[in-house]
Amino acid sequence: MHIPDGFIDAPTSAAFGVVAAAGVGYAVRRASAEAEDQVVPLAGLCAAFVFAGQMLNFPVALGTSGHLIGGTLAAVLVGPWLGAIAIAVVLLVQALFADGGLTALGLNITNMAVIGALGGYLLFRLALRLLPARLPSVPVAAGIAAFVTVPLAAAGFVAEFALGGTVDLPLGGVLGSMVGVHALIGVGEAVITAATVSLVIATRPDLVYGARHLVRQAPLEIRPSAVRAPSTAGQPADG
Repeated sequence: MHIPDGFIDAPTSAAFGVVAAAGVGYAVRRASAEAEDQVVPLAGLCAAFVFAGQMLNFPVALGTSGHLIGGTLAAVLVGPWLGAIAIAVVLLVQALFADGGLTALGLNITNMAVIGALGGYLLFRLALRLLPARLPSVPVAAGIAAFVTVPLAAAGFVAEFALGGTVDLPLGGVLGSMVGVHALIGVGEAVITAATVSLVIATRPDLVYGARHLVRQAPLEIRPSAVRAPSTAGQPADG
């Protein structure tokens, strides 16, 4: 999924650099206005988890392999705005180590942070509306959204390649190969995302941004046995 330098021409890379900058800039504005202080460290942990997760590849088919993109996972855990920022930071660090080109950074951020995180959270909310309004529905909706966003991000690459690809390949073949293989990769993405979200919900559901509206604080209950009349021992009787 990481696009290297030179695979897409300079004008197209620059144009999507503007798209990525606008998307991340808007996410920064929204996050600074909405994010709670305790969520920001969680976004850092989420970015570290995604960074480590992307280093683990799993075989798909025909010698290809896939890895966690993490856009939907980050968005569900810490919100779409901080999630998009976390993925963008991961991609920047990776580009510095030649995992994805620096000139292609805008392309990769568009595909994996804008489409992957912001688009993934929108799909998550749509899926959640179709499921029962219960906490167990959150990992299911997250898995569905994660599955869809992987071939969707691959389709974003195909669109970018159609606009400015520098390699002489038939567009239909690129589309079929990218979307087909990444649909299989999406299965692994869905399993990892659903399992991670389920684990966090099982321990601290209040920390999952996408589940907050389903977390209800238990009302304070006053049991009759806990309310006792004041003791009258030692008090003189009326007379």
